[in-house]
Amino acid sequence: MNQFLDFMPEQAASWSADVDFVNNFITYVAAFCTVTITATMLYFGWKYRRKSPDQPVEYITHSVLMETVWTVVPTVICMYVFWYGFVVYRDMREPPANAIEINARGWQWEWEFQYSNGKKSPELYVPIGQPIKIISRATSNDPARVPVNHSLFIPAMRVKEDLVGSEYHYMWFNPIKLGDYPIFCAEYCGTSHYAMKSVLHVVTQSQYDDFLNGRGAVALPPEELGAKLYQQKNCNGCHSLDGSKLVGPSFKGLWGREEALQDGSKVKVDENYIHESLLNPQAKIVQGYPPVMPPQNLSDEEVTGIVAWLKTLK
Repeated sequence: MNQFLDFMPEQAASWSADVDFVNNFITYVAAFCTVTITATMLYFGWKYRRKSPDQPVEYITHSVLMETVWTVVPTVICMYVFWYGFVVYRDMREPPANAIEINARGWQWEWEFQYSNGKKSPELYVPIGQPIKIISRATSNDPARVPVNHSLFIPAMRVKEDLVGSEYHYMWFNPIKLGDYPIFCAEYCGTSHYAMKSVLHVVTQSQYDDFLNGRGAVALPPEELGAKLYQQKNCNGCHSLDGSKLVGPSFKGLWGREEALQDGSKVKVDENYIHESLLNPQAKIVQGYPPVMPPQNLSDEEVTGIVAWLKTLK
């Protein structure tokens, strides 16, 4: 729907209209205030100009009514924008439990998306009408594994997530319109930043299933890779799956749990905690367990697999 001063891209997500309303409302109010105040200032400058050198200067006092109006009205408008924007933002930060999880990886200067069956693609495919949770992080292909900051931006879905350092980040959206939509990197990341683009394909459920099961190399599904690494890396010698206490905490029901650390603080078990515990296990030691785990030499794909597997251990 074309609207006056509507500069937003195509509305393709469930909350697009709400996001656009906030942006357009702020734009309309700002434009109205700018025009009104400027026009009033010019009019007063002309009307109350000094018409002769000997014209006396009038004594003008304040107006309680006017001062009250220009204080109360902007305050009410600002509080309304804050309330409405907070409600929309809260919804945008709380993905539903049934959301389809897709891992995204950004490096100089490409995007890569990995799906539940292990398939990877440089472009993002999602089924229409299904909530999609994108778990993303910036990585690097150089030996030093030093990531460069990126920002995953899908304008049509009204979502953007900054990928800072090697931390995991997430965003979610519910696509409501079939089509192809551009994906950008919105954070300057080097000389070819301008070329770090991809495409979001919103397709039907049958087309999505055909894509997942179609031609192309499919790696081991992340959950299966994580279970395999649990045996290969001898994790079973220190971490049980039945809740029993060994050298380290049990993996049963670990995901999402809040763990007490030796320094008295607490940490929630999420992607960032697991990633740090695998590569730098001495950073956060759980109370009641010795700091004996050595750093693990794991690839990004292997870390993703272990994370996916841990989520299945209820």
